[in-house]
Amino acid sequence: MIRRASLVLVGALMGATAMSVIYSAGVPAEAAGASTYKELSVFGDVFERVRAQYVTPPAEDKLIENAINGMLSSLDPHSSYMNAKDAADMQTQTRGEFGGLGIEVTMEDELVKVITPIDDTPAAKAGVLAGDYISEIDGQSVRGLKLEDAVEKMRGPVNTPIKLTLIRKGADKPIELTVVRDVVAVQAVKSRVEDDVGYLRVISFTEKTYPDLEKAIEKIKKTVPADKLKGYVLDLRLNPGGLLDQAIQVSDALLQRGEVVSTRGRNADETRRWNAGPGDLTDGKPVIVLINGGSASASEIVAGALQDLRRATVLGTRSFGKGSVQTIIPLGENGALRLTTALYYTPSGRSIQGTGITPDIKVEEPLPDDLKGKMVTEGESSLRGHIKGQSETDEGSGSVAYVPPDPKDDVQLNYALDLLRGKKTDPSFPPNPDKAVSSAK
Repeated sequence: MIRRASLVLVGALMGATAMSVIYSAGVPAEAAGASTYKELSVFGDVFERVRAQYVTPPAEDKLIENAINGMLSSLDPHSSYMNAKDAADMQTQTRGEFGGLGIEVTMEDELVKVITPIDDTPAAKAGVLAGDYISEIDGQSVRGLKLEDAVEKMRGPVNTPIKLTLIRKGADKPIELTVVRDVVAVQAVKSRVEDDVGYLRVISFTEKTYPDLEKAIEKIKKTVPADKLKGYVLDLRLNPGGLLDQAIQVSDALLQRGEVVSTRGRNADETRRWNAGPGDLTDGKPVIVLINGGSASASEIVAGALQDLRRATVLGTRSFGKGSVQTIIPLGENGALRLTTALYYTPSGRSIQGTGITPDIKVEEPLPDDLKGKMVTEGESSLRGHIKGQSETDEGSGSVAYVPPDPKDDVQLNYALDLLRGKKTDPSFPPNPDKAVSSAK
């Protein structure tokens, strides 16, 4: 089994910008020509004019930051500049832990609604309950705030206090709680047993994903005897990506051999390949992978590897289709540069850039009446200025990204369970590893 790989991230633009990067200390560059420096002098002239003569004094740091982002956004949707705060936030996301309270939240009626407090976290210990509404944070109303702004206010240094004002159904007046922030580990993998099937949902690819997956599979094995366990469902729906290192390890956890993924850059000598080693955590049990339009990049790497090597059957709808890799170039105290430097390829040599992963078994997830006509199908191919994939067609990539909150209503999941239990049959299940497709030489 692969235990370490290059520290690389891959991801997609899905609502908020998800991570899609390779960490690098520096990238060699060729000197620009004289004409380029002449054009740069024009930029300097324009900057001075704006700084000196614009109707109101502009923030000079913002002018420069916006100019840099304008240059990068003209390349593709995933290249960008991150200031020091954004770069720090990205590193926090990849670690999978942060200083905070430990609650999953959403926005409802201009208030922050608690979906659930995470077990054994400051919020749970302080008495925050699912269904509570947070109306004030440190005495300031949350009305008018965006959800991400409210979340930012609740995060902070470990061992610092924060006062929450809660509105709770059945309580005759608001409840005030003081919660002391602590290190909160974000669960990367959620699991449960569906009678005789192990269910594994990979939420994101952080540094905790493979360890969480390993623990989840071990827990399922202890719960269901091997002779009763029909197989596993690996749910990658709504997974926007993350660390390539973890995508490789998750793939390798289910493989005995074969190429997992390759990346190819501007020059031929920049091609890199990663292979799986012996050792299957599931002991060869059948696996069905679920994907939809919210499955992007790192999750597409896993789905593509398991599909090409015929280790798993992929079920659902077409994935997002982000097949590019970004290098993160640290700029010291000035943040970091995120620059697209390569495309990644599945074991068969296919680039999914702008096309996505096509499932072996297409199963649409019906939308509830209140969402019909309101959900837009988006994919990499619909992003303005995206890099056109070598196999991209007018059909494009992506599909509706919806998963019902109640598993009983989940058509895709229940289809997978029926396949594993033999209630349904399909030529694609179980796949034949002897017919694996690989371009590796």
